[in-house]
Amino acid sequence: MKKTKWWGLLAAGMMTLALAACGGNESAGSKSSGSNSGSSASNYPTKPITIVAPSGAGGGWDLTARAITKVLDETGLVKQTMTVENKPGGGGAVFMAEYATQDVKNDYKLFVNSPPIIINNLKKEGNSPFGYKDTTPLAQLTKDFGAIVVKADSKFQTLTDLLNTIKQDPKSVTVAGGSAPGSMDHLVAILPIYKSGIDPKSVKYVSYDGGGEAMAALLGGNADVIATDASSVGEYLKAGKVRVLAVSAPERLGGVLKDVPTLKELGIDAEFTIWRGVFGPKQMSREAKAFWEETLKKLSEHEKWKEELQKQGWAAEYRNSDEFTKFLQEQEQQIGDLLKSLGMHK
Repeated sequence: MKKTKWWGLLAAGMMTLALAACGGNESAGSKSSGSNSGSSASNYPTKPITIVAPSGAGGGWDLTARAITKVLDETGLVKQTMTVENKPGGGGAVFMAEYATQDVKNDYKLFVNSPPIIINNLKKEGNSPFGYKDTTPLAQLTKDFGAIVVKADSKFQTLTDLLNTIKQDPKSVTVAGGSAPGSMDHLVAILPIYKSGIDPKSVKYVSYDGGGEAMAALLGGNADVIATDASSVGEYLKAGKVRVLAVSAPERLGGVLKDVPTLKELGIDAEFTIWRGVFGPKQMSREAKAFWEETLKKLSEHEKWKEELQKQGWAAEYRNSDEFTKFLQEQEQQIGDLLKSLGMHK
């Protein structure tokens, strides 16, 4: 009897273990089935990752994408290989058309962007049917400001000199930027012009694919003035190649730009913030989204990232996915109002 009872208990124990194992497999299976990429929470990412800069080399998006991948690699926060891919065209609109239709579930392709993702979607000319709502906003990491820049030997010593010349003869000045007409650089360029009572539509604006190309046009004498990211002009300023007439920050910036006045200091009641963030595909898997939310938060807190911010002249401003999405909704309203005031809203 004792032997029979012992065997019965052993059999019951084995059945309990078997049922537990089945339940564990079902749970793991349910987790895997929720992933568009076929990865579970424990093993994403399993292959190389691409971060796209939707512009040419040398501009704010390119610098941001390369800084992110560099620090993620150096800190070991991401074990997989990460590469930056440049996809210029239409101030980011060309890439968005491809991404929002062909990479809807691609957990292994992210991209960086800034206000143009909203502007391109709202503006009338060159309108993009795709915007941030066709993505998964993952995190905002930095903020930057616009800069009005001329060559070091330009006849325009101050922003007032530039505005007076434009007021007298708008077509005599070629303004350039690294984004399409009506996009971010254009808005930065015409903001002080508009606020000075000059019709923005009368000013000649030439667009290039990225801040690097716009800077090359300025230095090559193909543009009189450019609007670009304040953080991207430091090296040119230190090398004595350019003069920065003003920045669109609420107060003076530090470092090499410490002596550059703000628009408000010059009597122009205007400012423009250039945030930068990371986005994933609209139908990103739960596992991938959770991984990137956690990883980008750790990145924002890491000393190596803070060192990179200082090196690049960027200001830190972290928002997680939910906060970032809410902020984008507010930005959409503000940018929409600005475009309407310029007659550029769709």
